[in-house]
Amino acid sequence: MYGDSATIRKILTELGDTWAIVGLSSNQHRAAYRVAEVLQRFGKRVVPVHPKAETVHGETGYPSLDAIPFEVDVVDVFVNSELAGPVADEAAAIGAKAVWFQLGVVDEQAYERTRAAGLDMVMDRCPAIELNSLR
Repeated sequence: MYGDSATIRKILTELGDTWAIVGLSSNQHRAAYRVAEVLQRFGKRVVPVHPKAETVHGETGYPSLDAIPFEVDVVDVFVNSELAGPVADEAAAIGAKAVWFQLGVVDEQAYERTRAAGLDMVMDRCPAIELNSLR
């Protein structure tokens, strides 16, 4: 388990409401699109991060984390496990407080690096599911 209940609760309720969602596009059939909707319902600002830099759910998209011109609290990662580690490193580099790897996204070395850099991290979990269980 990569993320105990206390860490999950902290990320979802205490670390801030600006979530950069890496892999979020306007494709309504993708999980990232639906998870972003849930996050917005719970008061989170979702920032799409995708090479196409599309506007999604009313929020301007950016091609990369370092292109976002404001602070990001949490980086939610919807990319393959092989690509997730560098995203976690970028999250640390931009000063994010936490990294969240979605269901099926696991990189143990990235987890260790991210935690060593002082960020909270959860892997292989879905914030939409966890938010609903906080009630």
